[in-house]
Amino acid sequence: MTPVLIVLNAGSSSLKFQVFDMLDGAAPRLVWKGLYEGLGGSAHFLVKDTSGSVLDEMTWGSDDRFGHEQALMHLVSWLRQHQEGRELAAIGHRVVHGGEAFTRPVLVDEAVIQSLEALVPLAPLHQPHNLEPIRIVRRRLPGMPQVACFDTAFHQTQSEIASLFALPREMRERGVRRYGFHGLSYDYISSVLKDYDPRLAGGRVVVAHLGNGASLCALKDGVSIATTMGFSALDGLPMGTRCGAVDAGVVFFMLREMKLSPEEAERVLYTKSGLLGVSGISNDMRVLRSKAATNADAKRAIDLFVYRITREIGSLVAALGGLDGLVFTAGIGENDVATRAEVIAGLAWAGLTLDEAANRAGDPRISSGSGSTAWVIPTNEELVIARQTRSVLGGAQTKLAI
Repeated sequence: MTPVLIVLNAGSSSLKFQVFDMLDGAAPRLVWKGLYEGLGGSAHFLVKDTSGSVLDEMTWGSDDRFGHEQALMHLVSWLRQHQEGRELAAIGHRVVHGGEAFTRPVLVDEAVIQSLEALVPLAPLHQPHNLEPIRIVRRRLPGMPQVACFDTAFHQTQSEIASLFALPREMRERGVRRYGFHGLSYDYISSVLKDYDPRLAGGRVVVAHLGNGASLCALKDGVSIATTMGFSALDGLPMGTRCGAVDAGVVFFMLREMKLSPEEAERVLYTKSGLLGVSGISNDMRVLRSKAATNADAKRAIDLFVYRITREIGSLVAALGGLDGLVFTAGIGENDVATRAEVIAGLAWAGLTLDEAANRAGDPRISSGSGSTAWVIPTNEELVIARQTRSVLGGAQTKLAI
């Protein structure tokens, strides 16, 4: 039997998964990938092979009460029917926040779960949903090895000064500091830079992870030295529905003058702001681009997004002491030709020159000239989780038949 591992990334109403073979002495190899969406309502299941061909698809009605637990057990059942000589060995999970305690991936036990639950206030939009499948697996598949892999861990290399807020010491002692997120994505980009340009692997690089969640990371010699997200996943760039950096006084205004409850204010900052809030139309960049020529609010949202990206890149270039390369990744970064062009246009001062034909064609390198270079590199957080899960398990052959 070939051992396989499942990589899970859970959202409030979704469960993304990838299945990897774990052959002895070989890197994890993707076998299948898919998702469940609409969980808790009209749920939909889709699974594809590595070529992108649909292998199976299913929909449940809103009365079926098909949630995360039903999705997980359906996935295990689907694997059993399609195991083809494979045996489920482990499950790796994306967990957004590891706090100060978890600086590397960890084998899950009850003490780990309790520690991660204590971090829910630091990532209320993500952490509860990341932890739910971990609890389900412990209940329904007792003995199954599970590994938690953290978006915050990659940034633990940053200096103390880079992680500090100018707040009283007692707040720092209670864990109020800059953590940074999207670390699994930055870990992957760091690991493949040498394949695109060996000079970048040891150079000064800004990575722009631009999607519904968005942030920037400054890499020096492949290591994180600064990032735009801070204590929570609210900070830094405007995002799909999140505000990005905002004067803390705005929160007091919301509470005192607008009479919002803390929960209402949190909901505004996390789910009603960003591209959606500024445009009043959508958090989807594709929709905003289609309307920008005739709708001033759509154009304003795009302009603000690009302005903040270029401004924040400037701060990271200062932290790096220069710039050798810029990498675009994630949904917008990998697919939005116009956003890439506008960002590079705003960075002419940094020696970047757009190769318009390469940008339109989706080539990996989208800059011209001999100065700083710009690249489009697809991220692969799931492969990082698979690698980290295998590393934690140390090649153990513990298996639970599916």
